Amino acid sequence: MDYERLTTTYWQSQVDRLQRLLNIIRARPEPVAAGRLIPQPDELAIGTGRQLSAAVLFTDISGFSARPSGTPDEQKFLLNILNFYFSEMIRVCEEYAGTVEKNTGDGLMAYFEDNAGDPAENGCKRALAAALTMLYVTQNAINPVLINSNTKPIEFRVGIDYGPITVAQLGAARRFGGLVAIGATANIASKMLDDASPGDILIGEDVHKNIPVGWKQFSQLAKHETGWIYKASGLDYSFYKYIGRWKGPL
Repeated sequence: MDYERLTTTYWQSQVDRLQRLLNIIRARPEPVAAGRLIPQPDELAIGTGRQLSAAVLFTDISGFSARPSGTPDEQKFLLNILNFYFSEMIRVCEEYAGTVEKNTGDGLMAYFEDNAGDPAENGCKRALAAALTMLYVTQNAINPVLINSNTKPIEFRVGIDYGPITVAQLGAARRFGGLVAIGATANIASKMLDDASPGDILIGEDVHKNIPVGWKQFSQLAKHETGWIYKASGLDYSFYKYIGRWKGPL
């Protein structure tokens, strides 16, 4: 994986993959099964976990809840849009050696641990490169399909923070299990979205410190008094707006 740019080979593989997925979605006769009961959650049990340093990435689609969803047909249509969009967003995260923890309906959360990927790279650079690729593929591959279908294009925002997290396994034995990231880093990345506009990438100060020197020129101070502070020094923890974008495959 090339973290410095979007390569022509990788971009073409994305285009081909999205076309295959679109063909599969269009061929499905009935994506939703009828049902009458809402599943009841089991009591969750706390399992094991491990601590590591990682960049945590949150995204959510802007204004998605305002799209029509009252009728079964509208819900099926939204399901197809979400399937088309999130299938590729998850693949992008995984190809940048990120772990997708969960899908939040109109968003997702992923974490990028240090010294992972091929070649190995720190989590901040990989998370930011993944976010840039997610924006590019949405604007240049996903949205043209939606526009051609007379559907409003997708806009989303990104928040990325970096620091120590505990990745734990939660679930009920033999019924449900999943990984969760626990810690202030995940909380900050999530709350950062409140200060982001559609199309924005916001990064925490610790992400700003850990991206390559040449990338910092595209990082602008967005908010100094964020409500978060460094525990050791008591100084404010700032948010930055990352304005760099992939120009296109090289």
